[in-house]
Amino acid sequence: MITKPKIKLEANSIPPPKKKRGRKRTKKRYFTEDTEAAIAEYLASTNQDERDYIYKTRIHYALYKLAENLIHTFKFYYTEVDNLEDLKHEVMCFLLEKLDYFKPERGSKAFSYFSIVGKNYLILYNNNNYKKKKITTDVMAADEDSGVLQQLGRPARKQELKDFIDYFTSYVDKHMFTIFKKDNDRKVCDAVNILFKRRENLEIFNKKALYIYIREITNVDTPVITKVTKHLKKLYYKLHNEYRETGYVRI
Repeated sequence: MITKPKIKLEANSIPPPKKKRGRKRTKKRYFTEDTEAAIAEYLASTNQDERDYIYKTRIHYALYKLAENLIHTFKFYYTEVDNLEDLKHEVMCFLLEKLDYFKPERGSKAFSYFSIVGKNYLILYNNNNYKKKKITTDVMAADEDSGVLQQLGRPARKQELKDFIDYFTSYVDKHMFTIFKKDNDRKVCDAVNILFKRRENLEIFNKKALYIYIREITNVDTPVITKVTKHLKKLYYKLHNEYRETGYVRI
């Protein structure tokens, strides 16, 4: 019986394994189909507790990562804050304010919508801060939103505005329990009202810093703060129109 001689293969003669074809594995997605569905469910719900739960468990992280990626991808680093976490929080607050404007029934994707909205916000924010750094002026806030918190920081207030805000705070004090039924809502309302009362002694004026301050003293989530300040903003303009027409506010 003839046996074939064994051939000893050297290490260098072993062919390398073939590379697998296809695209490299990408990072884990943060804005998923479930996020899209959660936003649709959030908008369809009229129950605030349900909306808060959906936001906290299925939307919050996606908006956080979106804000983070927009900042770093497009290098929006001209900011008035030292910590980029604060800038992410400000972008998230803005996206949350725009959440109710999104219309999923039109067939558009939430990711595309909020990417564009967030990017446009950061472009304006970045450009404003760049101008401030370039001409070295001390502008109180880059955000030109006329929300209720911004009223605290407007320079050179006229006596008329001071008088109206006194009426406004008195009105809110008296009707707070009628306007807001939930404890957390009233906590935020009371905190905002106190800020209005102490407006002359405040050293912080921009929206981001005030949001953080309210969140710290009330220990409530950002969606609650946004909801309450939106309601107060509408009330503010309603009472201000009454004040301009009559010269006073019926408390």
